[in-house]
Order: sequence, then structure tokens, then C-alpha cells
Amino acid sequence: MSFQLIVVGTSFGGLHALQILLKDLPKSFPVPIAVVIHRHKASDGAILTNLLQDYSQLLIKETQDKEDIIPGCVYLAPANYHLLVEGSRTAPKHYFALSTDDPVTYARPSIDVLFETAANVYAENVIGVLLTGANHDGSHGLAKIKAYGGKTVVEEPSTAVCGIMPQAAIIAGVADRILPLEDIPDFLVKICNF
Repeated sequence: MSFQLIVVGTSFGGLHALQILLKDLPKSFPVPIAVVIHRHKASDGAILTNLLQDYSQLLIKETQDKEDIIPGCVYLAPANYHLLVEGSRTAPKHYFALSTDDPVTYARPSIDVLFETAANVYAENVIGVLLTGANHDGSHGLAKIKAYGGKTVVEEPSTAVCGIMPQAAIIAGVADRILPLEDIPDFLVKICNF
């Protein structure tokens, strides 16, 4: 199977989790990554981008509206915007869109919004990764990814700063793999045939 997008969602404790996830992905990692991390609506995207760039060989950038999705990049949802994936399954290119629609599961950006729109566009060619967090955002999106034939990975709650979000996904039965945080990068490298 050829994966074309990885979507990652995290909340409380997410900065540390993303630093661990990204530091072990090689510079030539072939699959683009889109990330939603719950944060304050007025937070400075440049600060988060720089904090993560220090841990990653991949290019970290805050997503712009209508930006093409290309390999070698990690795209961060801007504060106070939902991050959506758009395009048709058969289109040669896909892109991101930003939305100020109402919060979902008390969050904007919402993990579920990213995951569900990624499933709509990429179907079986998307991997959803849910990390540490303090609410239930992400479970519905993982369910949709799984239903469309994509793969779902959930952080082992015992390795999470806050295990509520991963535990909710496990209870919902939407995790194909439950892995300690430190094992997720290697799994992604292997499953992406890299």
C-alpha cells in the first residue's frame, strides 16, 4: 500500500510528543505530515514552528490556505483555524484549506476535522496518528480513517503525558496499532516502505 499523507493529532503534552515523533524521521521521509496541536488561539505559530524545527530534519511550516500538499514537509494547523484536506481522490494534487467554522469537541483547530477530511480525500492512503491529550478529539476522525481503509496508530496511554485522548480512541475500538511514543517513528518509516 502506498501512503500519501500522515495526519497527527495531539493536545496536552503535545509539544514534547511531537519533538520525539519528528526527531527520528529521516530528512528524505517520503510522506507529507499534517499536524493539529491544540493551543491557545493567540499563540505565535513562528515560535511553535521553530521549537519543532530544532528537532526535525523535515521542513516544519505553518499551513497557508490553499497550500499544495508536498512530501518532505510537516504542516502545522494555525492557531484558531481548522485544517482541512481538499481535492478529489482522483486528482493528481491535493491541498489544505483553513476554516474558522465553530470549534469541534471544544477545539479549533480540531483533530477530527483534519482526520475526517483526510479520509475523504486519501481513503486507504492515509495514516492517522493520535498522541497525548486531555479530551476526546480525534476518535471520530480515526474511526473514519479506519472505515475508509487507512491505518490508525494511537500512543500507548501509559507513555502519554495525558492518556485521556489515546484511551478514548482505544475504548472506541479505532486503533489498528497501539504503540509507545518512542516506537511510532520507526513504525511510520517501516509502513511507508522507506
